[in-house]
Amino acid sequence: MDLRIENMTCGGCVRSVTKAIQSVDPAAKIETNPTARAVKLETTASPAAVLQALDEAGFPAATN
Repeated sequence: MDLRIENMTCGGCVRSVTKAIQSVDPAAKIETNPTARAVKLETTASPAAVLQALDEAGFPAATN
């Protein structure tokens, strides 16, 4: 799953995004690029669950 998170701009944001994703799938493989505001994600969680967790953490995401 590829995501775009407009307000992920720094290392602190990356930690928060990672924590939010891991709250729905602790085994998720996550690659973040705050410069591009992009996340590549391998997860068994549903896209809706991931997007909801990110939204609740203050990092609304759009799928690419």
